[in-house]
Amino acid sequence: GKAMVHRTEGCDSVLFQGMPQEFQMWMSHGDKVKKMPDGFKFVAATENAEFVAIENSETKMWGLQFHPEVTHSPLGKNVLENFCINIAGAKPDWVMTDYANEFIEQVREKVGPTGHVIGAVSGGVDSTVAAVLMTRAIGDRFHAVLVDNGCLRKDEAKNVLKRMREDCGVNLRCVDAADKFMSLLKGVTDPEKKRKIIGGHFIEVFQEEAKKIEEESGACDYLLQGTLYPDVIESISYKGPSATIKTHHNVGGLPATMKLKLIEPLRELFKDEVRELGMALGIDEASVWRHPFPGPGLAIRILGEVTPDRVKILQEADAIVIEELFKSGHYRAIGQAFVVLLPVKSVGVMGDGRTYENVAAVRCVETTDYM
Repeated sequence: GKAMVHRTEGCDSVLFQGMPQEFQMWMSHGDKVKKMPDGFKFVAATENAEFVAIENSETKMWGLQFHPEVTHSPLGKNVLENFCINIAGAKPDWVMTDYANEFIEQVREKVGPTGHVIGAVSGGVDSTVAAVLMTRAIGDRFHAVLVDNGCLRKDEAKNVLKRMREDCGVNLRCVDAADKFMSLLKGVTDPEKKRKIIGGHFIEVFQEEAKKIEEESGACDYLLQGTLYPDVIESISYKGPSATIKTHHNVGGLPATMKLKLIEPLRELFKDEVRELGMALGIDEASVWRHPFPGPGLAIRILGEVTPDRVKILQEADAIVIEELFKSGHYRAIGQAFVVLLPVKSVGVMGDGRTYENVAAVRCVETTDYM
């Protein structure tokens, strides 16, 4: 949680150059360093942890207990900037278009002049940016697939087809698998089981489409996914001992029999960086600033069993909330807004009459890193 970091007396560490003696950072929970490695000295501490920042100037190694990369650390960017520029000597001339150009070159080399790629498109900013990047790299040899699992937002499939095909020039097809997904979800109430069921069948649908594309084009060896860094952190222990929080459709559950090789251009980017990349690629602002939507869709925003009727109720409620956020001018100020359909009913008043209807909860969150 939040912690006040104190620089040691007389601290002249380059890592904290230009920073105050005390500053707020977001700390890890439940652990702390009790003994430093040989050759290191500590340069910052908190009230309950003596060694939250250590350094060895001879070997040019630094260690941090806190998280400078999250929005809860207001001066975290200063720490990262000091490390990258003043310690590592990196030149601050990198722009997001460089990232796009590097990926395009890499994927052209990897896929080759005749290779084909199939990719998941949901209409969200992540998959849109990934799809546009791949289209810029290999054109119509990228085959985007929108899977309608029956749990999308209201009119989502129709709107995504129009936006991606006409505005972004992406080679996109839609697979209507709603009935199959609904049959698999029948009687399931556990949200993690819902994720696994939807994620598992999602891959099966992709494999079927890949076979069709291979028959049409002669080859399809790669799968594009819009996995982000927070997805990876929450799903697996990645570059450190972080615990698994939940399974993501883009990260967990890929079967060993899957023949497609993964391409994940956004794997080490945060949401705000993906949006910056989208703007650099010239994607329209409305698409770039869409709120995140989970891969399993409304299925995990329905507490209890998922049925066509309950999905329809939640679709309407979700559409109303999004519409009101736009009307009030709050949509861009909110990082994510969503509606959850609860497994209860309550007495209410509609007009002059008494009602006994479903209850929905609304949550709006302000965030930029989605951690």
